[in-house]
Amino acid sequence: MTSRAGREPRIATLERVTTESDIAITINLDGAGNADIDTDNGMLKHMLDAFARHGAFDLTVRARGHVSMGWHHVLEDTGIVLGRAINDALGEKRGIIRMGHALVPLDEALSRAVVDLSGRGYAVVDMGVPKYSGEFSSDEVRHFMEAFAIEGRLNLHIDVLAGKNDHHRSESAFKALARALRDAVAYDDRNPDVIPST
Repeated sequence: MTSRAGREPRIATLERVTTESDIAITINLDGAGNADIDTDNGMLKHMLDAFARHGAFDLTVRARGHVSMGWHHVLEDTGIVLGRAINDALGEKRGIIRMGHALVPLDEALSRAVVDLSGRGYAVVDMGVPKYSGEFSSDEVRHFMEAFAIEGRLNLHIDVLAGKNDHHRSESAFKALARALRDAVAYDDRNPDVIPST
């Protein structure tokens, strides 16, 4: 099976099992936005569904863990494994655009995401002041994004520019990340065989 660009699809499968969580992820960067998310956290399922759909990534996730102290470790470990899977799927990154950015609104919320698949993991994430106390707040989103960027070996800047509802701010951030990554992992028709690095 070949991707839309006439190349083999970029797919990776990873699993991470610790005393706190059991996370397994498969991602196809050349997918159609199909998601199969198996987790007891409804908000995490919703965010990963949005990430897959707006990134046009096929994504399968199993995220379980000990949650007596909250969802922190399951969220962090999901970010770790997702970042590693994307990095693995990219391989040597030959022929990709490498950088991408997006502005995404959701009602009153507006988020900006900028990514560089540089091989250097670094994150600057400003989600604003957390206001939601449900399954996880936007501060947990910040921590997810930081773990994702470090383990994915990518430079990530995300900031929520507007928004009062914490769910809307979190969702717009995930969608902005997806759209920025969609552009960054896309093949560069002008330099199809070049690794985009000096």
